[in-house]
Amino acid sequence: MKAEESLLPEDKEAGNSCEHSKETSPLPLEKVVGKLGDRSSSDVIVRIRTLDGKDDWFYCHSSILCEHSKYFAARLSDDWPTYQLLDSRNCVEVYCSETDIDQHIMLLRFFYSEEECIAEMWHSVRNALGILKVAAKLGCDGIVDKCMQYLEAVPWEENEELEILKTLPILGSSMFPVLARIQPVDSEAVRSIFISAVRVATLPERKSSEGLGLENYPSELKAAAQEQVEYMLVEDEDAPLLVADKSVKVELKKCFTDLFEDFKTELAALHPEAENVGELSDEFLLERVLDLAWAARVLPKVGLLHEMVIRWTEVSDELINVLTDHRLKDTFWETKFRVLDLTSKVLEAVGYGSVILPTEQRTRLVKLWLPYIREIKPLLDASFLSGKVSQRMDGDLSQTIELALVSLILTLPSSDQAYILADWLKTEQVRYPDLTEAFEIWCFRSKSAKRRISSELSGVAGSTAPILGDPSFLWGLREEAQRPDVGSGLEFRLSSFVNTWNYSKSQISLLLAGT
Repeated sequence: MKAEESLLPEDKEAGNSCEHSKETSPLPLEKVVGKLGDRSSSDVIVRIRTLDGKDDWFYCHSSILCEHSKYFAARLSDDWPTYQLLDSRNCVEVYCSETDIDQHIMLLRFFYSEEECIAEMWHSVRNALGILKVAAKLGCDGIVDKCMQYLEAVPWEENEELEILKTLPILGSSMFPVLARIQPVDSEAVRSIFISAVRVATLPERKSSEGLGLENYPSELKAAAQEQVEYMLVEDEDAPLLVADKSVKVELKKCFTDLFEDFKTELAALHPEAENVGELSDEFLLERVLDLAWAARVLPKVGLLHEMVIRWTEVSDELINVLTDHRLKDTFWETKFRVLDLTSKVLEAVGYGSVILPTEQRTRLVKLWLPYIREIKPLLDASFLSGKVSQRMDGDLSQTIELALVSLILTLPSSDQAYILADWLKTEQVRYPDLTEAFEIWCFRSKSAKRRISSELSGVAGSTAPILGDPSFLWGLREEAQRPDVGSGLEFRLSSFVNTWNYSKSQISLLLAGT
């Protein structure tokens, strides 16, 4: 027997599988006192059938069916023929799939239940959704409303939430009250909770425990705040929850500034020349370093990575002095590892041009961190093997630092490159970081410098190949650079030329300024 694709009244093909009775008289709609399955008082049989052959019969009462369901009201009216079965009772067939037959039966029981008892019969979100589908199909508006009230009030598991989103569109606009908890919120509300979460995420442990009185802080609340701040900014299959406008950046910058100042305070307390140094412990310094590592993941998403890089560059000298102090020779291994991991992000940002720093600061960054990195690497490896540090300086981190240093070194003036590479070649730790690529490129650039620069500049103002190092050529080139039709391109080449041959800043200024 072909199953009905729709149980709406206008689909009258459903009743064609049975022998129709044209002599059926109108059915009374007055309330009949009876129970589901009460054969003695029933006047209609409901057959719930599946394609697999399952066939359940229920003795029902037409008045109750018509009161609760538009579908049954239509099927039991004069406009829709029925057939009689068992003691001349009218019969209405309802086809369903094997998976939702239980929900059809439950719906019939709802018809016969007291109002206050229905609330106790849902059992679960999944069961309520199943009944909702059947109730909507059979036009049971009252049951649909009760389903919606239940779903709106109870908590949902993630899989239940997905099922709700699939099911509720059949209800049209009436679904919106149920979905209120997952509706988009206005930007001001998002901004408010974001800023509050950032403040919690950057609050030191001591301040949090004293000021907020949170027993589980920061292991739970602070970690959750940091995680959710990142999540709100990430762009995955959904757009970021928050677009960082100027006001958000101001708040973020303020929180980061406070965070960095706390870090500098902890660092100053450990300085070799600090007075009243108590028992050495890396607990608070490590917490601040971990917070800064989190900030290094967040700030790029809002266009503030340069804030992290500039401040880290400024404090690098003092930080290395503390970490290399003889008192910390065999301690602070976790902090040392985390500092190195954070430094790798700074070196990457500067080395690949994500953050632009002047030549002096780039040179200083390399000269400070390169010696420290090559000395600390074998010590961290040994500390990991002895269980003093929880993580190893693995291949990814090592390669990140190595490639960033190579890229960064190659942005420096050739004389600074020569100094750095010569120092690297003299060390015992020449294997790491491996600067071979930078060394090879420096050799090529230095050897071919005269030829390449002469060729590049030979066509300027119709001049012939210059005699490099000849001041008269440089003065002539300066006059050519000042011509308005030449522009900044020649000035850039002039600056590069002078840097290559190690002229002083005063000479560069004189050449470009024309004095």
